[in-house]
Amino acid sequence: MALLQANKDLISTGIKEFNALLNQQIFTEPPVSEEAMVTMVDDWVNFYISYYRQQVMGEEEERNRALEELRQELNTLSVPFLDKYRAFLKSL
Repeated sequence: MALLQANKDLISTGIKEFNALLNQQIFTEPPVSEEAMVTMVDDWVNFYISYYRQQVMGEEEERNRALEELRQELNTLSVPFLDKYRAFLKSL
């Protein structure tokens, strides 16, 4: 079963918003630890999933699939962000 177009649109919007959030981050001193940043990013992902959970459509299986796809996309976006943060910490 394919994702509903409305859910695809929500996923796309969530990805854009999450990417904007990551791009707004400024690394300052004193820095937080790498572990703390990973926790923050995980919290951001969970916040987005919680927010979009209320908006996805379809049967439960359809909604769960859309939310899982969104989670995967957000986690994928977070990898380069965390790599950039690790590089920032190493530069200190």
